[in-house]
Amino acid sequence: MSGVILVSGGAGYIGSHTVLALRERGREVLVLDDLSEGHEAALLGAPLARGSMMDQGFVRGVFRENEISAVFHFAARCYVGESVTDPGKYYRHNVVGTMNLLDAMVETGVKRFVLSSTCATYGEPERIPITEDLPQNPINPYGATKLIDEWMLRDYHRAHGIESVALRYFNAAGADPEGRLGEDHDPETHLIPLVLDAAEGRRDSLTVFGEDYPTPDGTCIRDYVHVTDLAEAHVLALLAMEEGGVGTRHYNLGNAAGTSVLEVIRAVEEVTGKKVPYVVGPRRPGDPPRLVGSAAKIEAELGWKPRFGDIRTIVETAHRWHTSHPDGFPPNS
Repeated sequence: MSGVILVSGGAGYIGSHTVLALRERGREVLVLDDLSEGHEAALLGAPLARGSMMDQGFVRGVFRENEISAVFHFAARCYVGESVTDPGKYYRHNVVGTMNLLDAMVETGVKRFVLSSTCATYGEPERIPITEDLPQNPINPYGATKLIDEWMLRDYHRAHGIESVALRYFNAAGADPEGRLGEDHDPETHLIPLVLDAAEGRRDSLTVFGEDYPTPDGTCIRDYVHVTDLAEAHVLALLAMEEGGVGTRHYNLGNAAGTSVLEVIRAVEEVTGKKVPYVVGPRRPGDPPRLVGSAAKIEAELGWKPRFGDIRTIVETAHRWHTSHPDGFPPNS
């Protein structure tokens, strides 16, 4: 298919892996990113329109100056705790920013949109594994803003014919299997890089929040999905839209099998050959014992199935990246 795929937030963790997946398939890509959280080095030479999606004039200019055929939208604020203490930041960026992209699409006739959404839209689910038919009742502003984005996609489809796929992630993890890309956040909040840092002595110890949950080993269970598998799901969503008739769809991206905090620690110890120092702290408020998602719907409809599903493989790829890039990506120019 001709046309440029615009990837907002394409210099970030999942966005950069998706840009790589698209380019490997011969697609022309343009990244829209202000590099406030992303890394220029993660683009691996992909073209960049540097600026903020909050700047409506800038966004419209990008659309007018390029033959955009689809939009992949990753740019978002995504720290749950921060969303509680500063909700305005999240509503402005995650809702108004998305609306700026959609309005530019309407103005220029672009009809395909893939949204980076989240399992946080479900809140505290009624049952496990989480399926797409469960009610969406987010319990924090981050999840609420992503749910509003999904509502906007529904309404823009009705009014303007924009087709969309919303992908609700569970826990993105791992790194490009060939070592070209990896995870580099500031601050880092994801469990696997924190455990790796503890194993390698880059932090004194890890805090395990709670060991008295109703799970086999007493620690929280979460669903970890390799970032390369997430990227592949975005490509499949685009292919489905190019075939036509998608309307507005939404899919969970999970492994349907959870891994506890202690199991992650053991996997890191096996991969690194080093002991992970950790202390047990109190439970964090609002942490459910188990969050695991069913991917049966996207497997049946789009043929997606994780290739790097086991926790050891996920940890191995993350460890390879962190070993070769102990300081992460180089600073932006």
